[in-house]
Amino acid sequence: MTGVDATVDYVVVGAGSAGCVMANRLSEDAEVLVLEAGGPDEDREISIPAAIGDLYQSDYDWNYSTVPQPELENREIYWPRGKALGGSSSINAMIHVRGHPLDYDTWAERGNEGWRWADVLPVFKRLEDDDYGGEYHGTGGPMHVHRPDPPELTAAWLDAAEAAGFERLEDLNGETLEGAGTYPVSQRNGKRHSAADGYLKPALDRSTLQARTHAHVTRILFDDHEATGVEYRQHGKEFRVDAREEVVVCGGAVNSPQLLMLSGVGPADHLAEHGIDVVQDLPGVGRNLQDHLSIGCIYESTEPVTLDDAESLPNVLRWFLLNSGPLTSNIAEAGAFFRSDSDRPAPDLQFHFIRAFYKRHGFDNPAEGHGFFAGPTLLTPESSGYLELRSADPMAKPFIDPQYLSADADLERLVTGMRRAREVAEASPLDAYRGREHWPGADVTTDEEMADFVRRHVETIYHPVGTCKMGEDDMAVVDDDLRVHGVEGLRVVDASVMPTVPRGNTNIPTIMVAERAADFLAG
Repeated sequence: MTGVDATVDYVVVGAGSAGCVMANRLSEDAEVLVLEAGGPDEDREISIPAAIGDLYQSDYDWNYSTVPQPELENREIYWPRGKALGGSSSINAMIHVRGHPLDYDTWAERGNEGWRWADVLPVFKRLEDDDYGGEYHGTGGPMHVHRPDPPELTAAWLDAAEAAGFERLEDLNGETLEGAGTYPVSQRNGKRHSAADGYLKPALDRSTLQARTHAHVTRILFDDHEATGVEYRQHGKEFRVDAREEVVVCGGAVNSPQLLMLSGVGPADHLAEHGIDVVQDLPGVGRNLQDHLSIGCIYESTEPVTLDDAESLPNVLRWFLLNSGPLTSNIAEAGAFFRSDSDRPAPDLQFHFIRAFYKRHGFDNPAEGHGFFAGPTLLTPESSGYLELRSADPMAKPFIDPQYLSADADLERLVTGMRRAREVAEASPLDAYRGREHWPGADVTTDEEMADFVRRHVETIYHPVGTCKMGEDDMAVVDDDLRVHGVEGLRVVDASVMPTVPRGNTNIPTIMVAERAADFLAG
């Protein structure tokens, strides 16, 4: 099919976490072509869990940045997004958590039928192949779930969290999502287990499924208000593929709204500014952008039990020969979910504990020494932003403005989270490991000083959602079956449809959304 037009039942745009699911499920009964702008996921560093930092700003990363953020000292915030088979599941920290039941019940209460916790829990269980099984888990599903034993320093941090008043949880996907525990991870045999591993690759031997890499979709094609196919660019050549049934856009919270707008679906005035003919005026495309911000408290470690020398030759050999050792770490090995105050209906803060300095995505780590990071992530931001086109050029990066910390309450809760992080770090189980407070430093004590530190150093933890939100209000982009309002034959299936960001890491919720969408199409 290289270099020629084709017709299939479904065109899936993007082979990320959602696109891999759709490619697998739809090709069970129909002819599917999945188009991925990135390349194959063949690099060894994708398989090595602890090599996450080597993937940032690489060929496997869209390498986006926000516009300057006024509340963050006018800093432009780096946004890694996966650009390869598996999408962001090929470059993320592999944390396998679902979010809180209230997240999904809130979606349903906003008019999205079929999205309550009772509706999605069976889907979460179905997608799992969990090491341990049990009432809250599934076995035999596409996504392998591993629950590693915590290494020495991580175990000490968990003991410290318990000493500081956190409930110790054996299962962060169990009966409650409030307390501290080791993160379950999407790994198998010491290697990353991405959505491409779980869903796409097992289906590629079907005659009904084709996957094309380096295929950048530039436009959705319409006949009046019906999506009929796509145009894409591959190795400098232009191609067209027609869809008998539907075009399913799985580009994520950045690329999906960008593609809709490039194709004439979005805010009419904004499209007119760029000379794009309007197919459907949908003012919500690119709006409702929500993300999780994270800030770290970093301490020097008095013992060499961190990941700061994980890439030593003995450790590299241990991983290659035995698939074990520090390189199997997902970096963020443990954490906790908690409330900034007791009036909150559910946890609104999350800790990630990292056995390394991890300053600014790891780019600014000290050249020598050992340290550990434990800091809060704001789970329920009141701030939200938007995404727009910079131009009608499909290869141009979009204008991303999350409007971080535009709501004062977000900053206040992050400061509360930092104080709690210090309480844990200063608890007695860490006495044998805790050295000098490296960041923000013992001299930063008042709320004003801590707030200033947050503004200067807070970063994304890579969970953008909401830019094609589901619903029936004036700013909704898709309905609760994920069909784009006002047009036919077009769905969006990825994190962009989430009305609010879940309380936790977003990869597994995105896979659940795609499984749900496959159910809708099959039904």
